[in-house]
Amino acid sequence: MNEKLRIVGLEEHVLLPVVLEAWEKAGLSPNVYGPDHPVTRRLLDVGQQRLADMDDQGIDVAVLSLSTPGVQNLAPAEAVSVAREANDALAEIVEANPRRFQAFAAIPTSAPEAAAAELERAIGLGFRGAMLYGRTGDKLADAPEFDDLYATAERLRVPLHFHPQTPVRAVQEAYYSGLPNGVGPALATAGLGWYYDLGVQYLRMIFSGVFDRHPELQVIAGHWGEVVLFYLDHVGFLREMAGLPRPLADYFRQNFWIAGSGTVSERYLRWTAEVVGTDRMLYSTDYPYTFGTRPGGFPHLDTSGGVARSFLEQAPFTDEEKAAIGSGNWERLTGHLAAPHRQHQPS
Repeated sequence: MNEKLRIVGLEEHVLLPVVLEAWEKAGLSPNVYGPDHPVTRRLLDVGQQRLADMDDQGIDVAVLSLSTPGVQNLAPAEAVSVAREANDALAEIVEANPRRFQAFAAIPTSAPEAAAAELERAIGLGFRGAMLYGRTGDKLADAPEFDDLYATAERLRVPLHFHPQTPVRAVQEAYYSGLPNGVGPALATAGLGWYYDLGVQYLRMIFSGVFDRHPELQVIAGHWGEVVLFYLDHVGFLREMAGLPRPLADYFRQNFWIAGSGTVSERYLRWTAEVVGTDRMLYSTDYPYTFGTRPGGFPHLDTSGGVARSFLEQAPFTDEEKAAIGSGNWERLTGHLAAPHRQHQPS
């Protein structure tokens, strides 16, 4: 390529003190490694360390979002107040360095009546959409309580990026317990369980009519589509049973955008392009969980040392397709939101 490829990473996690305090107060078990672990330190950093890591990876812009599960498992009143405070803090981080940072809003889905309002407020602060985390307590993403939120996202033309969270306890015990050397909890989460948990919810959203009620709703799926893309040809036979007006694959080509979340697999890259097309592909690194060498890590989950950039630069696509995946598709999806900073609305 004659010009430098611009890359925007969409699944770049942060952990804000207000959120960590709320998790601890609620007795939740956050996805952090301990206060002195390099991953935790990177989650908390939004300054020089993060910028240096972005440069090391080859990422030009990071779209910041709270680490899973955000505020979704907090009690309603707490979720509303913490989401507002977190979004105000994220807006200030972006305002301080808009050339390198954008952000997804935190949404208090445990208070559905407030969720849509907070999304609208956050978009007024300059956010590029919102990050959701599948389940809210025992309510799945297709629950009718979230229809107002989806309608608001559709009206504002903003994407909702879904991120997995840990499967419910009964599923963990039934499918992932009893394995040696700590494999069970790892398999239940970052190994496999996260992706099945969210992928099934995507299918539920389709089968329960979420995208038929909100045909312009746009969802971003990480981890190469959370398993579902690899079974679309098979699961499609349920279309008639569910009474869907469109083939199952059409929902993924019209309502979903797919990113790899730091899994640098050319096989998955090519498969995603074949299923949804390069004009529906975005980029992400899952920072800091795929940065550098971690115990038990694998080469295809390491985006440091320029790998995040070289993976896309060496992809088997045209220069135009690479540019679209790196940033062009993101601008096409959210460019209308790139307005000058507006004053924060009072919390």
